Amino acid sequence: MPATMSASSSKRNVNPVDLIKSLALSGEGDLDAEIKNWILWDRNDATLQQVVDAVNDKDWEVLRIRLGTRIPFGPAGLRGGMRAGFDSINDLVIIQTIQGLAHYLIETYPSVQRRESQGVVIGYDGRYNSKRFAQLAASVLLNSNFRVYFFNRMIPTPFISFSVINLNCLAGIVITASQNPKQDNGCKIYWANGAQVTTPIDKNIHDAILKNLEPKPSSWDLSILDESPLLNDPYRLVYPKYYEALKKLLPPVFLETNECSQLRFVYTPLHGVCFPFMREAFYQARLKPLIAVAEQKDPDPEFPTVAIPKLKEGKEALAMAIKKAEHEHCTIVLANDPDANHLAVAELDPKGRWKIFNGNEIGALLGWWAVESYRTRTPKPDLSNCVTISSTISSQILSAIARAEGFIHVETLPGFKWMANKALELQGLGKTVLLAFEESFGYMFGMNHADTDGIIAATQLATMACYLRSTRNMTLIEKLREVYDRYGYHASISSYFICPDADLLMQIFERLRRFDDDQPGTYPRCILDGEFEVRHVRDLTTGVDTSYADRKARLPVNPNIQNITFTFTNGFTISLRCSATESKMKYYAEISGLPEDKEWDEMNDKLYRMTAAAIEEFYQPSFHGLEQGRTDT
Repeated sequence: MPATMSASSSKRNVNPVDLIKSLALSGEGDLDAEIKNWILWDRNDATLQQVVDAVNDKDWEVLRIRLGTRIPFGPAGLRGGMRAGFDSINDLVIIQTIQGLAHYLIETYPSVQRRESQGVVIGYDGRYNSKRFAQLAASVLLNSNFRVYFFNRMIPTPFISFSVINLNCLAGIVITASQNPKQDNGCKIYWANGAQVTTPIDKNIHDAILKNLEPKPSSWDLSILDESPLLNDPYRLVYPKYYEALKKLLPPVFLETNECSQLRFVYTPLHGVCFPFMREAFYQARLKPLIAVAEQKDPDPEFPTVAIPKLKEGKEALAMAIKKAEHEHCTIVLANDPDANHLAVAELDPKGRWKIFNGNEIGALLGWWAVESYRTRTPKPDLSNCVTISSTISSQILSAIARAEGFIHVETLPGFKWMANKALELQGLGKTVLLAFEESFGYMFGMNHADTDGIIAATQLATMACYLRSTRNMTLIEKLREVYDRYGYHASISSYFICPDADLLMQIFERLRRFDDDQPGTYPRCILDGEFEVRHVRDLTTGVDTSYADRKARLPVNPNIQNITFTFTNGFTISLRCSATESKMKYYAEISGLPEDKEWDEMNDKLYRMTAAAIEEFYQPSFHGLEQGRTDT
């Protein structure tokens, strides 16, 4: 079946019952039941035709995959290819998902008055079908008597989390696939606290979806968007509030430094939605106007100048921005992903080479800057009451800064859904949350809202660069070295292997859990024939953490995600991860030094040597014939 879609009206062009009668089905009871459901329920002509064509072609294997499995709804919502099938993103699946969400919201908030007054905010990015999916979501909710705040233009994802809080909504929806390939789309859900949903809310929504699979006829009817008194566009209300909050994170002295600085920045949104929003952020922060990469500044669902709009692609993603910077004689490049919740940075070094910072290095810089900014903007700073947050697969640099400066650092499971909810929990206890970050270029600077925000992160990074250049004639590269010199050197490397065989993947991880003569609960104790010893192991699949006397993990356990971290006696750690829906066996390695450890080149060599050995001994890619993916350093 081809992966194409188009919009359609709420009316059926053909009687679905007659269409079913005209088809020669497979003879498999379960499969034929799903084929009939799709034909009865889908009103998108393109995706309906994909299924009909597959039936006529007797493509039963493809239909078993497309109709026999359902795209999973989890804490990240939905994300997948746009095509026909319950395993994909399309009109029908979006309607089913939002009907389930509406059902669960009604159960959670039985008051009609509350639903009609607080409601749900909806936004969308510039991908194919994003506006269409957002309109269908709005139709479902309006027909369920929810007030709907519907952004009538493409907006950055951070605006949804911010809007949930500032409009006092019950939930938020954004249609986006962030950095995925152009053929993908997705649906992300935020709860009333402004953070992405976590367990058990995601499970409850999933269960509600399964109870509301048949679309109501009204769900397809978009005419309600022209006539409902419950529909509002919140743009004019939210836009000024967002920038007012952004500006509060910039003390007057920093605004003055920005205004006087001659530093200029080249910027690319990678064909995403963010250029006008970043332009306004720089205006509010009194920074010099952005120099945009003209070919990439406007939304384009084709993403024509990049193979994939992913910041982790490094040189490939930033190639045009770096070329523009060289032409404009600029030394710093900033980039957002297409929905603007991530940030990448590059800087020209004194030798004329471009340094593309990895996510951990940006986290280190923003960690130092968050402390500096807090001290500057707070009349009576109390660092002992402050908190930073990172994920278990991100650098330990914030932990090192926290030990030296006297604040608290907390680790969570990977994903901003966990970090944001932890930040809200700590804020509720009276703590000041300075920064949360993840190695995949996600940063939450302050608590303007409970999610990663590439606009705020870019504005703060640019302000930091102006401050360093104006007050100390220092570059970001030099500042990063100073951070490592003061708090200890940290270097990281991450990559993955492709393992399409789910049974083999499970076998590889289970071998690590039965390492000594197949005894359960035994893990590797060293690598390279005992040269480097393991201090402790944390297995968040089974709930083991040998750093505690009772060997029980303190972080949440998920048996559906393979997640083992080995910590060695010399400061090296490596985390091995794989989810139930991926064929990627990922690894994240870091070596951490103390401030007195100055042999950084030696530490780098050790990082690469230990990573290579750990991967070969733990994953055994050579033995299993696994294909390696991109490496990030």
